[in-house]
Amino acid sequence: MEGQRVEVDGGIMEGGGQILRVSTALSCLLGLPLRVQKIRAGRSTPGLRPQHLSGLEMVRDLCDGHLEGADIGSTEITFTPEKIRGGVHTADTKTAGSVCLLMQVSMPCVLFAASPSELRLKGGTNAEMAPQIDYTLMVFKPIVEKFGFKFNCDIKMRGYYPKGGGEVIVRMSPVKQLDPINLTDRGSVTKIYGRAFVAGVLPLKVAKDMAAAAVRCIRKEMRDLYVSIQPLQESRDQAFGNGSGIIIVAETSTGCLFAGSSLGKRGVNADKVGIEAAEMLLANLRHGGTVDEYLQDQLIIFMALANGISRIKTGPVTLHTQTAIHFAEQLTKAKFTVKKSEEEEDASKDTYIIECEGIGMANPHL
Repeated sequence: MEGQRVEVDGGIMEGGGQILRVSTALSCLLGLPLRVQKIRAGRSTPGLRPQHLSGLEMVRDLCDGHLEGADIGSTEITFTPEKIRGGVHTADTKTAGSVCLLMQVSMPCVLFAASPSELRLKGGTNAEMAPQIDYTLMVFKPIVEKFGFKFNCDIKMRGYYPKGGGEVIVRMSPVKQLDPINLTDRGSVTKIYGRAFVAGVLPLKVAKDMAAAAVRCIRKEMRDLYVSIQPLQESRDQAFGNGSGIIIVAETSTGCLFAGSSLGKRGVNADKVGIEAAEMLLANLRHGGTVDEYLQDQLIIFMALANGISRIKTGPVTLHTQTAIHFAEQLTKAKFTVKKSEEEEDASKDTYIIECEGIGMANPHL
């Protein structure tokens, strides 16, 4: 058996936790034994961090697999998957590690389980260096469901950096196969909405200031569009610890969704946080793609597994996306092409078409 392990170099390209997420999820799905070396080799704290460990342990538990070398700081793991099972699975980062990243690694796996699953994910819901749970619900969910499945995500408790303490419950049923997607028609922006929140000791004025600054910034560029950003105080029973942040979503006539978001930090003025989110959204609307830069890489694994040809139009292809494509191709034999968009309206823009012939992964249990 040892001879057939897929060897993954965890230090190339983006070189971070994402390589682990993509390769272990695909290893689990395809029943391929895996060795990942040089994990996070170039990072300031190389090797596995607590959040990566909890993701690995979750995939191991999802398929009753066998995991070696899974310790904090370890730069090499081997993983031997078994059969994916449904039911209740719990993962706890024990830190503010992102529940959204736990969802990224586990969701493709449980789609091909034998029965429905309930994932109880604990950690940070609105954390740095990861999608916020609001992004997952407002942008990722409606788009990823175009692959032909539904999931339900219930936020039990919000948790922020550095304490974490958040919990979400994701419920989903398995599918026979995933449908390919075609997201190439961007349409025109029809509405912009969002939420600015404070939790814990922070006053509501902070959320109001973030929202107002963001609205002003967007109005400068899109004068005739109604922008609605709700300032909210998260209640004590729904949020653990102190935190603040904002997410703004733009929706188009064809159902495309784009977001900009930012989290409040100590000593950073609320206006600045609001403006940062607004500018991120505006940048994502300039390139003419149908997905924003954060959704790009999250769709790759689903495209690789889908039954048929998927196409998405994007702005500049991120390093995360290039990394996801590289490992999806290495493990699944799906074929991706990335080409500059040839349409007239994209001529002056940095717009690309990512196309993939998926492997048509079929659920062996259904």
